[in-house]
Amino acid sequence: MATYYAQPAAANYYTPPMTMQRQRGYRICDQCGAAETPSAKFRLCGGCMTTQYCSQDCQKMHWPSHKPICKHTAGQISNTKQSAAGFGDGELQKCLRKFASAHTALLGWAGFQALKLKRLPANIRQNALLIELTHHNRHPESHRRFSIVGTHVVSRAYVRDPLVISDIQRREERCRRNGGIGTLVIIIQCGAISQVMPVEVDPPSRISWDARDDWEDVLRHFVDSGRTDFQPISTTSRGIYYG
Repeated sequence: MATYYAQPAAANYYTPPMTMQRQRGYRICDQCGAAETPSAKFRLCGGCMTTQYCSQDCQKMHWPSHKPICKHTAGQISNTKQSAAGFGDGELQKCLRKFASAHTALLGWAGFQALKLKRLPANIRQNALLIELTHHNRHPESHRRFSIVGTHVVSRAYVRDPLVISDIQRREERCRRNGGIGTLVIIIQCGAISQVMPVEVDPPSRISWDARDDWEDVLRHFVDSGRTDFQPISTTSRGIYYG
């Protein structure tokens, strides 16, 4: 039976949070492993819009190892054909990547909740969260051109691209060397176009986010409203924290 809550899963569902506390779980520099902070926002790779860096120097240092997967992604976009509706798959893929970038915190939190990683951290090794989207009108903001059709927990075998699998494994090994439980895989799909979002996750003991059953409702709310200010809620003995 589903659990119903008097308050939404995200404390800033309707109003902005009064207290901000950033928690590691999704923004890690791909070169040095530093965690993003409110005062030091990360930059995304302009090619894949997935890999993030704390500085331009780190981005330059990481380029030799990142180049294959980045070029692979760019090649997929350039090789796509125009759809019958006149909206190119290449343009759709770019919008999808911008959608993932705009909702990074929300998607990482949703994956954490969907796989129940707070109680069952081993799920991260077998399962992934698949989010199905539909594309609608050409809103001026790319991340607002999508609506959620459905969400599913699927096997990680759903990802079949060898280069993408290799990139996930590389992140997984680095995450575990640093004490994490592994890489959470989120697959965002719109028709025949998909975007894989890998999220390196700390041990549940270091992530105080509340476990919630209404995560999908929260996901839909923020996507449908176009809001990008999502902050998870954490209830601790010292009080409630957001972020």
